[in-house]
Amino acid sequence: MNVTRSLAALATACLLAAAPAWAADAPISPKRGIEHQRMADLGNGSFLNPVLAGDHPDPSVLKDGDDYYLTLSSFDAYPGLPIWHSRDLVNWQPLGHAITTNVGAIWAPDIIKHKGRYFIYFPARTGDSRSNFVVWADDIKGPWSEPIDIGLSGYIDPGHAVGEDGKRYLFLSGGDYVQISDDGLSVVGKPRHVYDGWRYPESWDVESYAQEGPKISQRNGWYYMTTAVGGTAGPPTGHMVITARSRSIHGPWENAPNNPITRTVDRAEPWWSRGHATLIEGTDGRGWMMYHGYENGYWTLGRQMLLEPIEWTDDGWFVAKGGDLGAPLAKPSGEAVPHGMALSDDFKGGKLGPQWSFFNPARDEYQRLSFDKDGMTLQGKGSTPRDASPLTAIAGDVAYEFEVEMDIEPGAFAGALLFYSDRLYAGVGSNGEQFILHRYGEERPTRPQPSATGGKLWLRVSNNRHILTIHSSKDGRTWQKYPVQMEVSGYHHNVAGKFLALKPAIYAAGNGKVHFRQFRYRALD
Repeated sequence: MNVTRSLAALATACLLAAAPAWAADAPISPKRGIEHQRMADLGNGSFLNPVLAGDHPDPSVLKDGDDYYLTLSSFDAYPGLPIWHSRDLVNWQPLGHAITTNVGAIWAPDIIKHKGRYFIYFPARTGDSRSNFVVWADDIKGPWSEPIDIGLSGYIDPGHAVGEDGKRYLFLSGGDYVQISDDGLSVVGKPRHVYDGWRYPESWDVESYAQEGPKISQRNGWYYMTTAVGGTAGPPTGHMVITARSRSIHGPWENAPNNPITRTVDRAEPWWSRGHATLIEGTDGRGWMMYHGYENGYWTLGRQMLLEPIEWTDDGWFVAKGGDLGAPLAKPSGEAVPHGMALSDDFKGGKLGPQWSFFNPARDEYQRLSFDKDGMTLQGKGSTPRDASPLTAIAGDVAYEFEVEMDIEPGAFAGALLFYSDRLYAGVGSNGEQFILHRYGEERPTRPQPSATGGKLWLRVSNNRHILTIHSSKDGRTWQKYPVQMEVSGYHHNVAGKFLALKPAIYAAGNGKVHFRQFRYRALD
């Protein structure tokens, strides 16, 4: 019997490895994990993308022995630079965040380890001003340093490398690079141009050329520069992965003959705008790429994290082997850690839960928070979600609902939302007596006056494949449907910019305080 099972398992693995990697005719259901959230590991030696569902863009992955560490673009969400841990590249557990101080919208980081110390390099932008920063830690779990501005205001997407001379370098957008100090905390000299990129045919539908996100890896005496071109959003066929190699960190760089390595070629594919890759070696020596893409029809979920196998060829290049990622793929080797993170929160942990981030917080934003045995109290700020720095969480399901209990003090406003940015959100708020409809990033009707009495309220928000439905309750048991429903499929980057995602959110505005209790999230599929 054991022999039979072993042979069956072997046959399954062989089929997965050998089967064409295009999507199957019938859709394959993902496995369900915490709160019924979807997860990639199918439990049979295979996985189905995405490996991290929801808004997890620009992944940078560090292999540290048999452990993998990951960070991502966090944009206006703080705490930012989330750090995840895996031992098999498919199952990921959160470790915390590397930054709390708001230095602007953070994107395209690079996490590395050099001489026993961890570094994250990243660009950040505030208004029209931008620069590049670094944080460091001697332990991946922190504490992390305060962000250090290393300059380079005209560049984005720093990728760290160590040259054959032992010196440290950052590769930058547009094909430039610059030496940095031995401690990794400052720039040495001026950037120099080293790589002109690879040009796609003019007939292709792309957003823009946009050579960015360089990641440097080494293999068999070669340096490989893996880069994104084609624009991050725009047409589904735009974003792509290209690579070049050189014997020296200083070039010349030779383009791969099979560029682009990965690209969405048809809008019917399950994943759009695939690009911004990091090359990774599996624990068994197999090669992989981690990158992001938009789910077909769900720009609102943001760029989700995708894993694709690669194969090194005899001529020293590599090819992508995952097809359009619509079918299960053979899972990498390694131990599976507990995957994912609960979004539900009773707010009794004495501090802000790891699922929460403020949108574009002020430096003293965390002073708005207090906790006791009953939950979380949030001091009101601003007058609407636009200027209230809502607390947001990342949802990775196409259909879900959440509910929250709130006590609204006199003078305060509170609500539950689907929040994209300070210009675009939808949901319902209340002063404790009257409702406020949030729609298209506007308040309808005009915000009522603060209540002299406040009140207790439960709100339930459902996002079922872009149909937003709201229920309210005065006791948490009897629910009443709000008379307005909304369609929110257009709440995404190609409409409103900023490369963000539509997220579950709660907010407190006005002059009073709001007490939050029992936030509950559940995927509906």
